[in-house]
Amino acid sequence: MKNELFVGIEIGGTKLQIVSGNANGQVLSSHRFEVITAEGATGIQNRIEAVIQESYKGRIAAVGIGFGGPVNRITGQIATSFHVEGWSGFPIKDWLEVISGCPVAVDNDANVAALGEATFGAGKGLNPVLYVTLGSGVGAGLIIDDQIYHGITPGELEIGHLKMDKSGAIFESRCSGWAVDGKIREVISMQPAGKLAKLAAGQHRGEAVVLKAAMDANDPAAIDIFNETMDDLAFGLSHAIHLLHPEVVVLGGGLSLIGQELRNAVAEKLPSYLMKAFVPPPVITLSSLKEQAVPVGSIILASQLFNQR
Repeated sequence: MKNELFVGIEIGGTKLQIVSGNANGQVLSSHRFEVITAEGATGIQNRIEAVIQESYKGRIAAVGIGFGGPVNRITGQIATSFHVEGWSGFPIKDWLEVISGCPVAVDNDANVAALGEATFGAGKGLNPVLYVTLGSGVGAGLIIDDQIYHGITPGELEIGHLKMDKSGAIFESRCSGWAVDGKIREVISMQPAGKLAKLAAGQHRGEAVVLKAAMDANDPAAIDIFNETMDDLAFGLSHAIHLLHPEVVVLGGGLSLIGQELRNAVAEKLPSYLMKAFVPPPVITLSSLKEQAVPVGSIILASQLFNQR
């Protein structure tokens, strides 16, 4: 492989990232957009097409896509999106191959982020690597022997849909960024003059970004939200660890940007939910690629596709 240029695309519930890079995972250029949910899938498709046509057409060897939801990686069709309407059944692989003029690989965004972290990030040199993304929803990817583990198609580790109790509450309804947004809005409705309300003033969504600042100010409501969320996170992770027993669990996504406080809380709470034979638990660490995990993983996915030709 010489100096081939690859494009990696992250399609999430709140953001769209389009980057170019090489097989070493180096990002050479990047474009980032906020996802406007009212525009649906069409709005995202229009932005992707515009960037490819204006910046990369005729220059790229392959494209990798990390999509925020289940996909059929064989046919390249989107199964569904849990956050943006209009994606169900969309043939994204065929569509983008026509636009870009090169081969396209598509996979779930958590799988792709896991590939990035296992190859060039916090999971490098460890095996297996379980990556858990705490973003709009909660997803996971498992890397075994440097390869994405896939179940039958669509094959994702939909950890966010694990039931947390018999009432039907699922993991991501307790631990996702959107779940934390909802918890903060509930507090604001009851404490309109409180610290969270002041910090989130003018924030129309994504209130979770103010949680750390409120915690740093010793706001009791913020600390309660954090502790409750971390306890649920440790409980949910315990199920995956019992089944998969990874060497490392890498925590990524927007909520993980809280940092070491989040990592430490999970590591502290996790042993109480594990069978004694699994204590001490796997290494718990934060994503080192952070918001570049999916774009970098998408570049790797594209380079793997190119090498298979």
